[in-house]
Amino acid sequence: MAKFKVIISDPLSGASKVLELEETRASPFIGKKIGETIDGAVVNLPAHKVQVMGGSDKDGVPMRPNVHGGIRRAIILSGGAGFKPTKKGQRKRKVVRGDIITDEIVQLNIKIVDRPAGATPLAKPVAAKTEEDVAQT
Repeated sequence: MAKFKVIISDPLSGASKVLELEETRASPFIGKKIGETIDGAVVNLPAHKVQVMGGSDKDGVPMRPNVHGGIRRAIILSGGAGFKPTKKGQRKRKVVRGDIITDEIVQLNIKIVDRPAGATPLAKPVAAKTEEDVAQT
């Protein structure tokens, strides 16, 4: 059965939150494509809209929005998700996954695109103070 680790990003505050979804809670994502908008109630954000931005499968192979289908393919890349060129004009054949979410995907990246009026943004995690920080204040 499908089990996803969902990273929810909030562009308004710059914060992100990790959520684990299993079985029936993960099923609304199956068959969706990168770029599609989904109701936020699936990820405990009622009245919000979230957009699928990408993800990776069990082996860490990234999803690409320009590769159609839910399968792995070896394509020539010149940059973007899956390849970072070190020289100008460099291209390389790399294995990437298509833009459709299947049960082989393990990690999903989503962002909040629409929120209700008056909703508070996600809070950034507060770093724990060390003994040195306490001594300086």
